Amino acid sequence: MKIDPAIRSPASGPKPWYAQLYLQVVFAITCGVLVGHFAPATGAALQPLGDAFIKLVKMVIAPVIFLTIVTGIAGMRDLKSVGRVAAKSFAYFLFFSTVALFVGLIVANTIRPGAGLNIDPSTLDATKVSEFAAKAHESTVTGFLTAIIPDTFMSSLTQGNILQVLFVSILFGISLALVGDRGAKILDLLDDVSIVFFKLVSIVMKAAPIGAFGAMAFTIGKYGVGTLANLALLVGTFYLTSALFVIVVLGSVARLAGFSIFRLIAYLKAELLLVLGTSSSESALPSLIEKMERAGCPKSIVGLVVPTGYSFNLDGTNIYMTLAALFIAQACNVDLTLGQQLLLLGVAMLSSKGAAGVTGAGFITLAATLSIVPSVPVAGMALILGVDRFMSECRSLTNFIGNAVATVVVSRWEGALDKAQFDAALSGRVPSVETAG
Repeated sequence: MKIDPAIRSPASGPKPWYAQLYLQVVFAITCGVLVGHFAPATGAALQPLGDAFIKLVKMVIAPVIFLTIVTGIAGMRDLKSVGRVAAKSFAYFLFFSTVALFVGLIVANTIRPGAGLNIDPSTLDATKVSEFAAKAHESTVTGFLTAIIPDTFMSSLTQGNILQVLFVSILFGISLALVGDRGAKILDLLDDVSIVFFKLVSIVMKAAPIGAFGAMAFTIGKYGVGTLANLALLVGTFYLTSALFVIVVLGSVARLAGFSIFRLIAYLKAELLLVLGTSSSESALPSLIEKMERAGCPKSIVGLVVPTGYSFNLDGTNIYMTLAALFIAQACNVDLTLGQQLLLLGVAMLSSKGAAGVTGAGFITLAATLSIVPSVPVAGMALILGVDRFMSECRSLTNFIGNAVATVVVSRWEGALDKAQFDAALSGRVPSVETAG
């Protein structure tokens, strides 16, 4: 994938600073915080703005994933390459997901943010978390596996289940590749349709500042900044741990792969701010796909790594799972042995798979984990319910950065990364999506 001169130097020139998406989102988030703080009732009432924007994005996620994966696999022709990329991706996901879980475990045992609270589990209001616990009990290994298979081909594109979209897309892409030249016209058609959908994404993203404003105003208006003070040590520990994971762990991976994690973060600043504002990494999924292709990662690899990473490479969620579980245990004076902590880690590894990057997914998977380790009271989740929304933002940011790094690393492993274009993108010589669009 070479840099298109027309893209590199668009005739219209770069947009003025006030028209840049990331600055608009920064302004919107700031306004949302102010409205939520000084007019909490108004801020809480603005929730529909954030919800509506996320629904808009979800509207295009399934077709974008389908088109990207199908055209990527069918375009590769060599199905051995598809299998090799998939194997490398899952090996990467498994390794760093485990690292994230251990990081959360180590930090929780070192800082012990819940120690000294001396909470009696019987005094907690379990009704507050009953909804999440009920959803968690619905999740079994068998149910998880069978849920990947959609009722019909079309229902996979309409029910919002990313794993079902992945399943159908991979099968269709392999089938299209196997029919050879007879499928060339279909592949060309899907390529053209994908151009239309990515243009639709660019239109939807114009509403990002409105969505970020509404979501942030609701969060601050309903929960209040003061909520953070009650559990400041837990929230601060989680943010610090996630930051260190990104800078140290992912930063080391990036350095070994020949790029700077900070330059990659700067390249994705608009998407990261959108994730921060909406508290959902899913809101920036279509833009991440397009930006990674623009940065020289092959379409076939981007199409496999990014969507699967949204279900299987959840570094932020994994850190949160072990850190929050041990916080609850410490707060309730439950002493867990090393064996119990490792069991907790293993269960968290399984329960976190398939959790999409939507708000609340981490809380549900935490309930699923605690329900299998009975020594830690599920009712203890009521302790962190008030601040979960604030931690959800950090989970989403960490997950998002982790998937971006994974895409570059797998592309590099395959020897398919266009280094010249990648360096140009990270140096700002390739316009952002919103500028080129």
